[in-house]
Amino acid sequence: MSEFLSDADFELYRKLVYDESGIHFSTTNRSILESRLKERLRDKKLESLKDYYQLIVREKDELKTFLDSVTTNLTRFFRNQAHFDAIEKFVVPALLKQRATERKVRFWSAGCSTGEEPYTIAMLLKDILPAGWSFEVVASDISLKSLMVGKEGFYADGRLQGVPENYLPKYFEKKPGGYQIRDDLRKLVRFDYHNLKNDSGLRNLDVIFCRNVLIYFDEAAQKASVERFWDALAPRGFLFIGHSESLFGMNTKFEFVKTDWATFYKK
Repeated sequence: MSEFLSDADFELYRKLVYDESGIHFSTTNRSILESRLKERLRDKKLESLKDYYQLIVREKDELKTFLDSVTTNLTRFFRNQAHFDAIEKFVVPALLKQRATERKVRFWSAGCSTGEEPYTIAMLLKDILPAGWSFEVVASDISLKSLMVGKEGFYADGRLQGVPENYLPKYFEKKPGGYQIRDDLRKLVRFDYHNLKNDSGLRNLDVIFCRNVLIYFDEAAQKASVERFWDALAPRGFLFIGHSESLFGMNTKFEFVKTDWATFYKK
């Protein structure tokens, strides 16, 4: 047992994180929670975990900052290329038929981290949608820090791995030390704070990407999130989750789709 984080404190904070975000801390990743708490106490110049607990219960902004600190923001452009191949070869052709009247498609990148995923979606759609079609990409996360990076749309040189050569001049502007997403693309992605514990209020979406987020939730929180995704999707809409995640064994209304490129789910 740690001298800093007693079993009772661990239970207290673990419950708070779970109740507020659905993120489940097991005893194996207790050390992550401990190190984040040490950082927050240092930043706020507080002595005890009890004082900090009272602060986050009292101040919603500090609670958001704390939840931000315990989330993992691992992402990159065109992460898991197979999903984007499936979008191009299977999903978009299906949507061109389904949305022939309104000629607009709507995507949600849930748990978008620093924005690489929603910008990848936007680049791809800009590239493959026929003339006269439009699209909207909503990008949300529980991390305000990550959302600010996404909104700004500036990425250091090393972060551009995976971006096709022909996309660089089209969608990025070279700046000292990195690349800036061009304004016309940036305007097509709407970044918004959202906690997956709550209903997003989004409806009639065509595609939801929520990859490598559900693994941090326990079964009950996973099921609740998946049900909210169902509500947010239009009939015959698609759900993409991480390749190490699955809805198998979960009682959901989604239909499993296996294509030549990737597997995903359909409403």
